[in-house]
Amino acid sequence: MEFFYSLQGEGYHTGKAAFFIRIGGCDVGCYWCDVKESWKASLHPLETVENIVAEALKNNAKSVVITGGEPLIYNLLPLTEALKKNHFSIFIETSGTEEARGIFDWICLSPKRQHPPLPFFFEKANEMKVIIHDEKDFEWAELNASKINNECKLYLQPEWSTAKKMTPLIIDYVKMNTKWSISLQTHKFLKIP
Repeated sequence: MEFFYSLQGEGYHTGKAAFFIRIGGCDVGCYWCDVKESWKASLHPLETVENIVAEALKNNAKSVVITGGEPLIYNLLPLTEALKKNHFSIFIETSGTEEARGIFDWICLSPKRQHPPLPFFFEKANEMKVIIHDEKDFEWAELNASKINNECKLYLQPEWSTAKKMTPLIIDYVKMNTKWSISLQTHKFLKIP
């Protein structure tokens, strides 16, 4: 769909410079998604792996974030191999609904209720970020936390449209359940892509 150089706005790597690759296509379809234009892959022109890597090399980025849509509906091995040959660290953001085909240094799992993750991601995720749209999502977060590996960083992130209401509840929840941290969409506050 697009690629650009910016700062990671949320989760564990917040504030780090990275080259973002947003893959078009999604089989999850969250009603609160803030990039719904990414859902239909056919709306976005195809790019070659060589062109994407060449664009990444034009920046000072040492890290690449692959996001979507849902990037793992594709075999990302050719892209990630080419990025690795150029010494990039590769972070993926996924709902975990598809097989992980590619080389990834960091897996951010963001489980969605309407299409739960595959068991592999509970074993391999480095970070789990659960989006909190309403109070029922705390239960969903705990269900997923009960399955995740012990080394995984756990984040609760307010969904942007309900952030004013949910952020105070998340703060209270994290204070009572200290295995969790809060993640904010800092790129939206800073008005950067």
